[in-house]
Amino acid sequence: MSSVSPRVLVVDDDDLMRAGLRALLSSDESIEVVGEAADGREAEEHARRLTPDVILMDVRMPGVDGITATRRITRSAPAARVLILTTFEDDEYIFGALAAGASGFLLKRTRPEELINAVHVIATGESLLSPAVTRTVIDKMGWSQPNHRLLSPLTSREREVLTLIGRGLSNAEIAGELTVEESTVKTHVKRILAKANLRDRVQAVILAYESGLVRPGRAELRPDV
Repeated sequence: MSSVSPRVLVVDDDDLMRAGLRALLSSDESIEVVGEAADGREAEEHARRLTPDVILMDVRMPGVDGITATRRITRSAPAARVLILTTFEDDEYIFGALAAGASGFLLKRTRPEELINAVHVIATGESLLSPAVTRTVIDKMGWSQPNHRLLSPLTSREREVLTLIGRGLSNAEIAGELTVEESTVKTHVKRILAKANLRDRVQAVILAYESGLVRPGRAELRPDV
């Protein structure tokens, strides 16, 4: 678990959902829920006033929706990182959230321990896509021939790391998979982002699929690419 003690803002138009999320997050003594918002406009105001580290953001809300709020918050309060919580199967807006600068995506049916872990991951500056969300993103994008040329700047080890990122593994999990230190993985990730001109880990996941390292419904390593 991260040593960071995240300050969290919960944004959802459902009173019961907000109460449930607050109760869940409060079960982790290192997480401080600093406020709640019922729509995107309130979220913007609270983000500036309360300076949260992580914002749990619903997508579909009356007035200012979660995507618009995410776009505005990443400009006006760039230190705050947005973790989208969505039902996803019914949510066609999610690709707008990618462009808006969201740092992570989880389904609302995610297990409690996974949500708490995600908050810690996002708070440390990493990005996160749950495997279920990754598969849905790729399915909705459609599948075309992989473009192996996208991998040309990367070393063999960096391709292995990118494959594991595409499978939804965290840095700690990648370190365990490759039997290396987590600091080594972080270095590889930084180099991958720099070489491929990627903004964050979310874009790295998409690159893993577009390049053919990972295929929808499959998660095997393909070091020969």
